[in-house]
Amino acid sequence: SCTVKTCWMRLPLFKIVGDNLKDRFDGASRVMISNSDRIRGSGNAIISNAASNFVHGPRQGLGRRQRYSFQLKPYNPEHKPPGLKDLVYLEPSPPFCDKNLKLGILGTQGRQCNDTSIGVDGCDLMCCGRGYKTQEVIVVERCACTF
Repeated sequence: SCTVKTCWMRLPLFKIVGDNLKDRFDGASRVMISNSDRIRGSGNAIISNAASNFVHGPRQGLGRRQRYSFQLKPYNPEHKPPGLKDLVYLEPSPPFCDKNLKLGILGTQGRQCNDTSIGVDGCDLMCCGRGYKTQEVIVVERCACTF
């Protein structure tokens, strides 16, 4: 008799995917678009796309690295260029500690925090160095205990 084997692709656990994304996010680097953001087409005409910041060149026969005519360079020249799987950003995020209603940022002032946590709900992170007040609340409740 014959043994039949079936192979199929399987996704990793969601936690593993999330951990990988978090690692890449934590290691993301700021980049800028290099000055070589123009390419020459057939003849001497310069091909550009005024509707966006990215200039797309002809794609026939180009590898993945050369698909576009621009290059991403590190914002800090002492850093190495990003790899194919690295996360990058062009502008830093706005400060989320302070209120900015134009950007829809409510700020963190007045929010409740956990002074024993080292996570995002911890007072050290959430209060952004402003300091915080601790308050101890004792709650007495009756219980429906029977002995």
